Amino acid sequence: MVDELESESQEVQAEEQPQTAKFDVIYSCLRCGTNVGNTELNRLPEIKCICGFRVFTKIRAPIVKSIKAI
Repeated sequence: MVDELESESQEVQAEEQPQTAKFDVIYSCLRCGTNVGNTELNRLPEIKCICGFRVFTKIRAPIVKSIKAI
């Protein structure tokens, strides 16, 4: 009986823990502009777009950082 309550409380605690946010880097092909994620590029044997071009640019996050002047 006590073992069942302990196992249930452990399961509830495991579910309550927040998932860590995983940020995926997005790349864009220079020729055709196709957006490709980092996970998709890792799956392929070579880094190449669907159009055959091999040059990608990293798309920046839309967040603008402000830094105070010293």
